[in-house]
Amino acid sequence: MARPPSFNRANIKIKSLSDRQHDLQISTISELDPTKNDIDEKFEKIAGRIVSAKHNRSSAILMMGGHVIRAGVQKYLIDLMEKGFISCLAMNGAGMIHDYEFALIGATTESVARYIQDGQFGLWKETGQINDYINEGYKKGIGMGEAVGRAIFEGDFPYKDISLLAAGYRLGIPVTVHVGIGYDIIHEHPNCDGAATGATSYRDFLYFAKIVENLEGGVVMNFGSAVMSPEVFLKALSMARNVAIQHGRSIKQFTTLVCDLHDLPERFDKEPGKDNPSYYFRPWKTLLVRTVADGGESLYIKGKHEVTIPALWRAINKI
Repeated sequence: MARPPSFNRANIKIKSLSDRQHDLQISTISELDPTKNDIDEKFEKIAGRIVSAKHNRSSAILMMGGHVIRAGVQKYLIDLMEKGFISCLAMNGAGMIHDYEFALIGATTESVARYIQDGQFGLWKETGQINDYINEGYKKGIGMGEAVGRAIFEGDFPYKDISLLAAGYRLGIPVTVHVGIGYDIIHEHPNCDGAATGATSYRDFLYFAKIVENLEGGVVMNFGSAVMSPEVFLKALSMARNVAIQHGRSIKQFTTLVCDLHDLPERFDKEPGKDNPSYYFRPWKTLLVRTVADGGESLYIKGKHEVTIPALWRAINKI
């Protein structure tokens, strides 16, 4: 059987980031603001659970979509990491790319509608260098988050102080990156090695699963990730519970928080029916219902990331 033809990436024309119009600038990044007092009681509850998790040395995991980086709340998250309130930060490939570009040039995000028209979307030389760090990490046997985080922390990145990946490397806190092949713009580039991409992200998945093993009495938070976070957490929890049960332990008593823009009913302790479009909003059925069905508790807060993450930060610092 003849193999199908493969796309020749050598023919791609790649331009410099200096030629790109950026939709977000460094001015997007918010400074820490402790003055506001409009703290939702749900944030007070989850803040209490996070503080307890720290005292009990249980895991406090924060999972996020790429838009969290674009919301400019990095300093709030880094402060929580520095104070020991986050055990692991999990992001998708888009989050890694936005974090990297912010650290490198103080700007990120391009207009898909504009650049897809002439086939230039995602094809920027400096962003593609992320693949080089991933390939190097593959050879060294480390995960994707550590590989890119170390490169930012040790390299000539003018804005590395706002990098979540660099902060994780500096503090020894796992920042795990969970990618799907073909999802991210760096996969368009000739220097993308599928084996390296898969292996380093899988290592991060195993790091993540290990942290989930310590989730009893802990907290799992999801900010704006509709697919990656609930799916990765679901599999990691199954693995962790499988091993825990063999040793007479359980992973049931933990709290989940979902912050998103979906309209959920006041009672969300039961998943919607399959005839309801909300059934396909994975954070509801996975994080708010199924994974806490044996004794955990779930919370949902509707709001934009630039509001919810600072509110969480203020609630924790208020205790």
